Amino acid sequence: MDEKQIIHVLHEIVGNDFVSNRPEELFIYSQDSGASEPRSVDYVVMPQNIIEVQKIVRLANREKIPITPMGGGLTLSGLAIPVKKGIVMDMKRMDKIIEINEFSRYAVLEAGVTTGKIKAYLDENHPDLQPPIPDAPPSVTVAGNMLIHGSGYLSQKYGCHSSLINGLEVVISTGEICRFGSCAVSDYWFSKGPIPDLIGLFTSAFGTMGIITKISIKLFPKPKFRDLVFGFLEGFLDLPKIMSKITFTELAEDIMIGKSDVQEAFKNFASLMVYIVGNSKEELNFKRKTIEQIFEEYDARVAPLSGRIRDIMMSQPQYGAALAADWKKGGGFEYVGSFIPLEKIPEAIEKGTKISKKYGLIPSLLCRLIGRGHAVMFSVTFPFNRANPKDMINTRKGLEETNKMILEIGGIPWKSELGGQKLIMEKMDPNFKKIFKNIRNIFDPNGIMNPGNWDD
Repeated sequence: MDEKQIIHVLHEIVGNDFVSNRPEELFIYSQDSGASEPRSVDYVVMPQNIIEVQKIVRLANREKIPITPMGGGLTLSGLAIPVKKGIVMDMKRMDKIIEINEFSRYAVLEAGVTTGKIKAYLDENHPDLQPPIPDAPPSVTVAGNMLIHGSGYLSQKYGCHSSLINGLEVVISTGEICRFGSCAVSDYWFSKGPIPDLIGLFTSAFGTMGIITKISIKLFPKPKFRDLVFGFLEGFLDLPKIMSKITFTELAEDIMIGKSDVQEAFKNFASLMVYIVGNSKEELNFKRKTIEQIFEEYDARVAPLSGRIRDIMMSQPQYGAALAADWKKGGGFEYVGSFIPLEKIPEAIEKGTKISKKYGLIPSLLCRLIGRGHAVMFSVTFPFNRANPKDMINTRKGLEETNKMILEIGGIPWKSELGGQKLIMEKMDPNFKKIFKNIRNIFDPNGIMNPGNWDD
């Protein structure tokens, strides 16, 4: 088929208003807010249901057209920008909340449901339940965040968001619909098992295995009260010890560590943020007192918060990242996220700070404990001026150097851009790569699913 014929077929599938190859609209999908180079897009299409997804995928497979799924488009690392042109499938119209199960505590959602929509819906209709929410704008899709191992304020207790998936509905490259998790056997989307767990094939796969159309996520009881124990620790060597001791108490809902050189007087200090929850003031006070005692044991200074600063840190922890993004003019922002062992926090902070300074940035680093300290999400922020070519080059160099540093200390870069993926694969066990490649070939024999990602 030529371009005219492809557009005609896509019009027949989704309607004239939901497909485009107009340059001004393709431009929007050719880049994101991160530092990845813009890449050409041939077509953008917005399906409304799984039948339309099937028809689009079958067309792409038959004509060997690359196809890239897109949720909110906010990964910052170019994962929804096609490497080899083709179709971007924007999932925004598939935004139905299909089921909320209060007893087994799960939600079944279409792939375009945003975190803002599910949170607002639960607040209004099921106020005793809460979803896992990332530190990100409310326009982020639930499925997109869960599938890239996202994290948020429930991750310290329950793990990264990919571990909170119960089931998936997926359209693979042949147009066939597959279900994974309990929904493959049962009408209830309540669990991954006890059947072979293939859900992990789709997490951090960046759309290379298929198009996710539905997802089931775990929901959690919403406590009545939430508070923050905030403090400063001079130096970084004791951070693993103090974090380990706090996680052993099982009292913290969320634990984050920040390090910023915005104020010279605090450049050798780590800020400690321990969020606590409870169903009574007495419970909350007990947890606060216990955490503060651990702070004092390691000479960390407790710093009471009030007013607007406290409100922001309680309800909008992502605000700090937004501030970091505004330190330079030009509208660009990316960070190297990574998963590292808990004991590597001091080394990561020290080396991440040096890399930031090398590229003329104010060091801004963040750690979040995952799964009661079994892992740590560590990030280094890179704001840049998109209109300044030199700034863009320096940012890309800084991102690459940080990725290399993370791998050298034993961590793994998270939601990596193409360069980061190649670095990971260079270090990857060869038999893992071989099995991964074989599985991809089974799911996508014609190589149409977001090709260029996770390639040698």
